[in-house]
Amino acid sequence: MSEELITPWDFDGTLDDDSYVPSYIEDMAQKVMEQYDLTVHSFLVMATKADKGGLIWKIETDKGPFSLKVLHRRPTRSLFSLGAQAYLVEEKGARVPPIYKTKDGQNFVEMGGKLWFVAEWLPLEEASEDLDGAKQLCTGLAEFHRLSQGYEPPYGSEKPSRLYRWPRKYEKMIKKMSWFRDITTAYPEMPASSTILSNLDRFEQQAKDALSQLETSNYHELVKKGNKEWGLVHQDYGWANGQLGPGGVWLIDLDGVAYDLPIRDLRKLITNQMEDMGTWDVTWIKGMIEAYHEANPINKELYDILLIDMSLPNEFYLQVKDMVYDPTIFLDEEVESIVKDIIELDHSKWRALEELKEWKGVITS
Repeated sequence: MSEELITPWDFDGTLDDDSYVPSYIEDMAQKVMEQYDLTVHSFLVMATKADKGGLIWKIETDKGPFSLKVLHRRPTRSLFSLGAQAYLVEEKGARVPPIYKTKDGQNFVEMGGKLWFVAEWLPLEEASEDLDGAKQLCTGLAEFHRLSQGYEPPYGSEKPSRLYRWPRKYEKMIKKMSWFRDITTAYPEMPASSTILSNLDRFEQQAKDALSQLETSNYHELVKKGNKEWGLVHQDYGWANGQLGPGGVWLIDLDGVAYDLPIRDLRKLITNQMEDMGTWDVTWIKGMIEAYHEANPINKELYDILLIDMSLPNEFYLQVKDMVYDPTIFLDEEVESIVKDIIELDHSKWRALEELKEWKGVITS
């Protein structure tokens, strides 16, 4: 009899209970833990990805608390991230949760078509959501990037890299702008359509300008260093996944790590924070860049790429891209309000970028 595969249990987001886990997965968890020299007293669901088939428990054992996690990605993809986590701890002494090995010395157990692993449970807390806290996050991120350099994934794993894909990402955004134009034109009765349509030209031009600047920058020279030399990016870094613990900032949830230029993480952290604040605050941005630079220096060429990636209409694109799935539901009053906020935010963004181009700050060579 073949083993049952783990599948998502909340495709449409209608499940009310965030802690619900199908019983067959709970049974698998018991079997997985038999491969560890731990006696489990209790399981507590901490988070689920019910739409993807992943979750994490806090488990109380005879040797203290640990986490037990089911990685929702393909096993070959998860093998890459687990190898990175082990490398960062065992080879570089990075502040990421140490993996607790199975009885036969493995980093994971494969069951249900997924990889499971146990890690030490760390006493962590979120940094303060002010500039000092943001600087701490940037320092921790920079240390992670620096220490991840040289990582070679285990045999048989995928090698996810976004290092060479920047132009393609920009081109994809430009292409989808025309899709958004067609959709909002086809559904003029929807509340958000006119607001999006009347501003598409400006955001499309921003994306085209960013692509042109990227192609004339030193991007193609920079990426010649290759995956291993540049190291890893987290891809989902922020207050939730960079937390304060023993010795400084610890990075958690490394499931999505991939090879890339490190400033992609820094750009996301900065632009997400500016969106949350409702304005582009140059004092914050400079402070965050300086904190990062002190732990992992940014040269002029990399700084230029950072500013180009900031100039891309990331905020607008991320908020409207899902209209392609069901415009009659998506283009509602809530999306209209969000887009209006982004349009207002865009004014302060360009003032900030002009100042940052002149600043260079700690970036001297």
